Amino acid sequence: MLKFLSPYHTYFQVVQIIVAIALILSILFQARGAGLGSVFGGTGAVFKTRRGLDKLLFRMTVAFAVLFAVVLIVGAAIP
Repeated sequence: MLKFLSPYHTYFQVVQIIVAIALILSILFQARGAGLGSVFGGTGAVFKTRRGLDKLLFRMTVAFAVLFAVVLIVGAAIP
């Protein structure tokens, strides 16, 4: 399908690995049931809206997931 990208197949695989590692790390930094503040010593007993670094980390996780899906689909279409 995308034969013009065949020379870049290896680069897509490397990018896919890098994005996958970034996605894994961004998910692991989000402690379940607690904000990032409680990871560094806060109580985290009260539900709070995402603010600051938590909100940025959440948005980065979504962006990495979308980027991973796009790179995966394009990489699969390269012969």
